[in-house]
Amino acid sequence: MPRTGILIVGHGSREQASNLEFEQLVAQVRAQLPEFDVQHSYVELAAPSLADGLDAMARCNDRVVVIPCFLFTAGHVKNDIPLALATARTRFPRVRFEAGRVLGVHPAMAELVFRRASEACGTEDDAKRTAVVVVGRGASDPDANGDFCKLVRLFGEGRGFGWVVPSFIGITRPLFEETIELISRARPERILVVPYLLFGGRLVARLEEQIREFGNRYPWIKTRLAAHLGVHPKLFEVIDDRIQEALGGQAPLPCDNCQYRVPVGAIAENVGGLRALLWSARHMETHSQAMPHLHAHQGMRKHVLVCGNVDCASRGSIALIAGLRRALKRIGREREIKITKTSCMGRCGEGPTVTVYPDGVWYRGVNPADANELVDQHLVRDRLVARLIDGIMQ
Repeated sequence: MPRTGILIVGHGSREQASNLEFEQLVAQVRAQLPEFDVQHSYVELAAPSLADGLDAMARCNDRVVVIPCFLFTAGHVKNDIPLALATARTRFPRVRFEAGRVLGVHPAMAELVFRRASEACGTEDDAKRTAVVVVGRGASDPDANGDFCKLVRLFGEGRGFGWVVPSFIGITRPLFEETIELISRARPERILVVPYLLFGGRLVARLEEQIREFGNRYPWIKTRLAAHLGVHPKLFEVIDDRIQEALGGQAPLPCDNCQYRVPVGAIAENVGGLRALLWSARHMETHSQAMPHLHAHQGMRKHVLVCGNVDCASRGSIALIAGLRRALKRIGREREIKITKTSCMGRCGEGPTVTVYPDGVWYRGVNPADANELVDQHLVRDRLVARLIDGIMQ
């Protein structure tokens, strides 16, 4: 009899408690769906890896359904998971691999945010005098950021709170610190901060620290932090929906708002380029039902990747990216040398991290003040900036 496996994929964390929360959720799904082989894997920072998870599932099942336990569709879901599936299909041609949707904008997710807010807020009268700041992870993908803002709107609609505003802990704006500072000028009686984060970890700890600093500056405003989403029946409800969609073949990965396919806002230059090669691979593997589309682009001499994750961003990587782009534009080389903001490059605490391809040179501890030197010496003259080198790939 054909056997179906369900592989639930999490992001992964250096904080073991965060991974245990995720695995607890997977255990509950396994208990609710005993007819399926339910396992878990991680995209990064924890084991088993996505590749290892797919291999293990393929050896025991005829069909493998991958469920991304991610809040929104961003880089890992648009890139890492489809490329891993492409490799798995090549290795196991007789196994049927499919991918479900992320948790996304779902009524149960909006209800879960409301439950967490209500637990921390109190009565309806308290809600009317409360400003709610919902804090998302933040992504370099505007599609994911837009879905987060939509979810916050759905949560706040008709709930009776004085204000409900979205913010981000990193990567994009408005940042939480900026948002809560702005809200304080409206003189709310209290502020409730709701972390729209699946599991605990460093981001929640960082948010707690920022709230303490805000409380020291504004002791007359009652500021409280709600619980993160965590393991909850509403979360299982959404995961079950995504599993049933995938089993029924009704869950194609979204593409309409992909920033590498269509111009989006002020980042229209992202269309095409080397990154589009990764997305086109995804389209071929996961969008076989759609008409193919071309990603026309000119060849680039160098491609520079700069980590834009929370840690590096707090150390100046966003300003560094802007400085590199300005320096290239000033000398007319911006079309042949591409600067790309990436997600975590695995060197947290040592950044900002910069990688130059095809040279395979990794720099660390690069400050915005180093932008001109990096452009002048390495990107233009092909001379390594020795004092910043972290490693050279062979």
